Amino acid sequence: MPELVPPSERYKESFLASVREVQEAGSGLGDTLTWDVAALEADFPAFLETLRQYEPGRELPEGFVHSEALWLVDGDEYLGRVSLRHTLNQRLREFGGHIGYEVRPSARRKGYATLALRLALGRARELGLDQVLVTCDVDNLGSRRVIEANGGVLEYEGMVPDHPSPLRRYWITL
Repeated sequence: MPELVPPSERYKESFLASVREVQEAGSGLGDTLTWDVAALEADFPAFLETLRQYEPGRELPEGFVHSEALWLVDGDEYLGRVSLRHTLNQRLREFGGHIGYEVRPSARRKGYATLALRLALGRARELGLDQVLVTCDVDNLGSRRVIEANGGVLEYEGMVPDHPSPLRRYWITL
């Protein structure tokens, strides 16, 4: 049964295969497209540490909020990832919200994004959040369905500063 877990060395090979998939497909969240697979492979523990840099208890660079990286896995198979931001700053209120997610191309259209968001909402509830903001581009119909299937209520559709396309902002009450 798929679950959300903290990133770990256990999933290295499957994660790296996923990054290659995303890059070949040209479809993923920004950093996945630009990650250097050889560098990740050479020092995976350092990469894992960068994923922990925004966790609570750590000093944050200006403009950042505490967050946690979680991976959706099934056994040893990496399926996708979730970024769960514990609070919002002004930029995240416009674009990004509390939760971002991505599913590797070979696992798409199988319900994993809906599951990942549902599990992330459970974790947000554990953190004491009453509601969360989730955003997606207007033309990302798959993500719109995922958010709406998890109770997302549309707050806004339109342009925001520094984002090239219109987006939708949804609130989900926990």
